[in-house]
Amino acid sequence: MQGRGYLAGLVTGIVATAAIGLIGMTVAARAAATQALPAPTSKPVVKVLLENAQVRVRQVDFAPGAGDTHTHPYAHVGVILTKGQLAFADAGKPEEIQSFEAGSAGFREAKVTHQVRNPGTAPMRVIEVEVK
Repeated sequence: MQGRGYLAGLVTGIVATAAIGLIGMTVAARAAATQALPAPTSKPVVKVLLENAQVRVRQVDFAPGAGDTHTHPYAHVGVILTKGQLAFADAGKPEEIQSFEAGSAGFREAKVTHQVRNPGTAPMRVIEVEVK
């Protein structure tokens, strides 16, 4: 009987240690992904071009390195006016750099928190059309 108790205790210890190790690796990986995001050097310049009861249209200028973390209150379409790259990081996810051509467009849902920054060396200009 003593042998079985010892073996059960040993297996329990191994399983518990493995579980703690996996949890620690997951926490460490999340922390590393969050810490790996470069800090923006400045905030983008936002200018409201039109706002009424149905829509809000904004011009967003990203200097090289500029960015911020924000939540859009409305779903929106972004129209890229200048060729370049933008780096996106949704809350809790690693950053993804996307390349854009002038005239390309993309869609984002409402109430999604993300960081956007210009990782390039040239300014980026985007028009955002938010549907209220």
